[in-house]
Amino acid sequence: MKSGILKRLSLSVFGAVLAGSVFTGAAMSGELIVYTAVEPEELAGFAKAFEAKNPDIKIKWVRDSTGIMTAKLLAEGKNTKADIVWGLAATSLLLLKDAGILEPYAPKGVEKLNPLFVDGDKPPSWVGQRAWIASVCVNTAEAKAKNLPIPKSWADLTKPVYKGYIVMPNPASSGTGYLDVSSWIQMWGEEKAWKFMDGLHQNIGIYTHSGSKPCKMAGKGEFPIGVSFAYKGAQLKAKGAPVLTIAPSEGVGWELESFGLVKGAKNAAAAKKLADWSVTKETNVIYNEAYAVVAYPGVAKPVKFFPPDIGKKMIKNDFLWAAKNRKRILAEWTKRYDGKSAPKKK
Repeated sequence: MKSGILKRLSLSVFGAVLAGSVFTGAAMSGELIVYTAVEPEELAGFAKAFEAKNPDIKIKWVRDSTGIMTAKLLAEGKNTKADIVWGLAATSLLLLKDAGILEPYAPKGVEKLNPLFVDGDKPPSWVGQRAWIASVCVNTAEAKAKNLPIPKSWADLTKPVYKGYIVMPNPASSGTGYLDVSSWIQMWGEEKAWKFMDGLHQNIGIYTHSGSKPCKMAGKGEFPIGVSFAYKGAQLKAKGAPVLTIAPSEGVGWELESFGLVKGAKNAAAAKKLADWSVTKETNVIYNEAYAVVAYPGVAKPVKFFPPDIGKKMIKNDFLWAAKNRKRILAEWTKRYDGKSAPKKK
């Protein structure tokens, strides 16, 4: 992914997502409590790499999907158990900043990052790590068995041949779901986008509460097609699943995994060490193992099984617009389509 791609993209002020969450266990004395939305299978590797450099610190992950984790943090407010929020959408970090939950901090070496990945305040309240990019995952074996053509565009997904064969994330609980809906409206305007979503809805089997789950379901053959993000499709393909990851021709939305320190954290010193580690070139190399766009210039190399043209299709997001209109968009989406959403976990 070339740095010129990012220079075309707008990162202004961010909105956020809403839902609820579950704390994954009681904190032990001396643990660094880290709230995150990073995929579960990556967390052990990140902890191992960080703890190898900081053997006196043990990470305790508290993990859920973007919308659920954001709602949990907002509900807990200044009483949150978290020491640092790490790997959550930049839109969510901006909301937490506005709520007074974050402690501004400039990690050592942050000036080396692409400035588009860093909060403009000095010191910054949040720092971006890597971008996740919307994509479509297709189980090629299931598509062949059901005589389904491989879709090339978002518009293709509204064709009657796909009726009941598509799964996508609910935008109220999934950051991926919301970046899809907001990007469609930005690309096409309100009228055309809602018309598209009406057509897509006819072909949806279920709306999930996780951005990665549609791709996982496609990988297992539960549905032939999942609207998800590129990392998950590439990962499943690398593990042998018959998954083809597609960047639709009209363009794709994207978001930033980011981190920020929590104001008044019990383990503030350890949280700063994690922040410092998170901006290093070495850590950005780890980010690039799965994600094609990272914060440290010159690090990113192509990721195997990513759509080769995905960088050219990343839209110029207007996050300020998405933030201001989020409540209205989700209310309209819920009114129209929520009947097909999976039950929420209790």
